[in-house]
Amino acid sequence: MTTTSPATRPDVPGTGGGAPVAAAPAWHGALDGIVAGLLTVGLATLVAAILEGLGASGGQPAPIAAVGGAFIDRTPSWLKDAAIATFGTNDKRALLVGTVVVLAVLCAVVGMIARRRLTAGLVLFALLGLVGVAAVLSRPGAAPSDIIPTVLGTMAGLWFLSRTPATSASATAPAGEGAPSPARRWLLGGLVGGAAAYVGGFLSGGSAAATASRDAAAAAPARAAKVTIPAGADLKIPGATPFIVPNQDFYRIDTAIVVPRLDAAQWKLKVTGMVDREVEIDWAGLRSKPMQEALITLTCVSNEVGGDLAGNAVWTGWPVRELLAMAGPKAGADMVLQTSADGWTCGTPLSTLTDDRNAMLAVRMNGEPLPFEHGFPVRLVVPGLYGYVSATKWVTELKVTTFAQDQGYWTPRGWSPLGPIKTASRIDVPRTGASVKAGTVAVAGVAWAQHRGISKVEVQIDTGPWVAARLAADASIDAWRQWVYEWQATRGSHDIRVRAYDGSGQPQSPLEARPDPDGATGIHTVTVRVD
Repeated sequence: MTTTSPATRPDVPGTGGGAPVAAAPAWHGALDGIVAGLLTVGLATLVAAILEGLGASGGQPAPIAAVGGAFIDRTPSWLKDAAIATFGTNDKRALLVGTVVVLAVLCAVVGMIARRRLTAGLVLFALLGLVGVAAVLSRPGAAPSDIIPTVLGTMAGLWFLSRTPATSASATAPAGEGAPSPARRWLLGGLVGGAAAYVGGFLSGGSAAATASRDAAAAAPARAAKVTIPAGADLKIPGATPFIVPNQDFYRIDTAIVVPRLDAAQWKLKVTGMVDREVEIDWAGLRSKPMQEALITLTCVSNEVGGDLAGNAVWTGWPVRELLAMAGPKAGADMVLQTSADGWTCGTPLSTLTDDRNAMLAVRMNGEPLPFEHGFPVRLVVPGLYGYVSATKWVTELKVTTFAQDQGYWTPRGWSPLGPIKTASRIDVPRTGASVKAGTVAVAGVAWAQHRGISKVEVQIDTGPWVAARLAADASIDAWRQWVYEWQATRGSHDIRVRAYDGSGQPQSPLEARPDPDGATGIHTVTVRVD
């Protein structure tokens, strides 16, 4: 009979002259893989933050953010809508959590494989690293140096995984001794990976230069023609959305997994394409321009009927038509392709940026420098268009072109290339499912039809007639209007509906339609119980 020496069977523990080494449970391998993954991500995040701080990165070198961004770039419209409908403005946080969970599961599986077949496990782990490298290289503006964090992190993870007790220790153990305890290495590996991830996240999320430039902008307000808000623009109905939405409550929908934090002193905006002359303006040049304030309501095309992805603010900026006039758009141009610092693009009708509306290069929001999440130092604000074709944050380029030649980010993904905002209305109070007392009940909300204005709002109780609601003062055709209806509520369950009319007297569409491809339509309805 032929036998095999224990020395030639490193994957079979507990043979030879010593006491048997008990086979490690499967969860040991899973934890090996998870700690290796944490070490990889942590070190990669730290190195990425260092590269960004040195200005040595061109795109998005942190692997988790790069993978998340690559996923968003390939997300079909239906999945995007589902994510926003489910998570709202927390959609990107949910994506990051999901990415981390999936990565942890994959690393756990790889770790269990490595316990039995080390080479196979190491190869699979290296493949995960290559996926991260590919995601990093796919990001807009990526430079070869951007892969350094992921490569170094993957090497650290491979080293850790290769040192697991079941593979690095001898297949035998001296009499009286069991398998070496892996708890210490798990603890050390986890602490190193976690600390690196924390420090890297802190460094990348707190660019000192960007923060200092925003603080400087706050200390030196831009010269601007002030806007006057009529005293009766806010009805101050308890529970209703305020006329001006505070910055911290303003909705945020974009594709940026990691919010760009730009140093205003380094910011520049180029006008290129079909122009008589290319023009470039920097932060100091923009700040020197005569600015103006404007009341403008922004709306996301993903907003469902009755949804909250709309907000009104006072924006301060310089009319973008002035910058385009300096460049001189050529005959035949009909679109401006806007580009963000993170590579996102949108196509905006040239006419909407050159007519007399308050389309602006905005630098302030409700009297403060733009929050980083809303585009500091400069963003586009265009009344009358959904954000996906107009509201570029962290804007860096305006390319004058044609719709036949170029497409924005969402157009090839099934969304309309235009995107004028549709007339809409919403009931804020009472909310559906609420219980109210019989008697006078304030039914209130907001209605909008940017750049056309709101002329009338009507409310219907059950199958009764449509009756006019009281409108708040009209502050701007580009801003929403609050409304209220004093309902004499009777006991029982009731359905309440609302519809609005734009400035020309056209009512909003009662037909139910999904947000894609160019905005939802339908009548917002709430059901309440009257006691």
